[in-house]
Amino acid sequence: MDYKLCVPCLLGLEAPIADELRRLEMKNVAAENGRVCFTGDGRDIARANINLRVGERVLLELGSFEARSFDELFERTKALPWESVLPRDAAFPVKGYSLNSQLFSVSDCQKIIKKAIVERLKSVYGIEWFSENGALYQVQFSIMKDRVSLSLDTSGEGLHKRGYRPAHNAAPLKETMAAAMVGFARYRGRDDFCDPFCGSGTIPIEAALIALNRAPGLGREFSAMRWDWIDKGVWGEAREEARSKEFHGEYHIVGSDIDAHSVKLARENAARAGLGDIVRFEVADATKFARTTERGVIVTNPPYGERIGEKDEAEELYRAFGAAWRRSENWKLYLLSSHTEFERCFGAEADRKRKLYNGMIKCDLFMYYKR
Repeated sequence: MDYKLCVPCLLGLEAPIADELRRLEMKNVAAENGRVCFTGDGRDIARANINLRVGERVLLELGSFEARSFDELFERTKALPWESVLPRDAAFPVKGYSLNSQLFSVSDCQKIIKKAIVERLKSVYGIEWFSENGALYQVQFSIMKDRVSLSLDTSGEGLHKRGYRPAHNAAPLKETMAAAMVGFARYRGRDDFCDPFCGSGTIPIEAALIALNRAPGLGREFSAMRWDWIDKGVWGEAREEARSKEFHGEYHIVGSDIDAHSVKLARENAARAGLGDIVRFEVADATKFARTTERGVIVTNPPYGERIGEKDEAEELYRAFGAAWRRSENWKLYLLSSHTEFERCFGAEADRKRKLYNGMIKCDLFMYYKR
């Protein structure tokens, strides 16, 4: 049976997620604002969770409808076939959000959706009380401009939780955003790769996973693995399929940072990801960056200077790094920053810019192509 599945994401990342899904040969892929939808069965739920690099999670959509009153919300939620996905012992907490809608109280919406599901299941299963001591079926709702979408979260923890980074330094970049940046740079392992502001190593580690074509979800579990109506065998099959597509070669991937503690964390994270022999980390000053190999790409996320007193330091850092980069040869640069005057400080106008969000911070990915 095919279900409607959706991958929510930060604005600006819809296109790369749609490309990923098409490469996985998913059906009916359609990008919308803040999410990408497709259709698939239990095997596709497993494959999407294990393979997606950029999406936040995989949701199974049960229904979508208009609701401008709590009565409408209750009745239309109750009308959905919850028994087809929720066994009688299912744990089904409800969470979600509401934006620009008449039903703006999230807590009231949670209670009404929960009550409607319970009433539906009571009539189907013929019981009055649900123990909810079985597998987790997290119910997610979104209400935007009075349009309600009700889904089950198949992923559990967000897909950015690869499992290699339990420790990190301040203001980390999500693994999904790091993978997107590497993707925008079109890095596939052929060129030399460097992140001179590597922090806890997220960008170089994601670059190594991409170079190896290693599925990012191979080493973790997902909520839907415990759902009775999904064949348990599809998860092992999806992992074996992913492993069969890995590449093996010689790669030159370097991460550096001026902070020795960050470099130590990066090495530990790379080892945890099984990439300790693929990625090299070193203590180095980005303002003294100098690479002279034939081809190379820099993908990086330097400090933004968001806090009071740090803006001047960030601008000086951009100036010094810009001067160092211009002395390098044949190295492309993809740099994420929220600074509105970045190009002026850096000393060069970007060949191209792409608007992205690092969490709630509006940024630009500045792209420089050496000629």
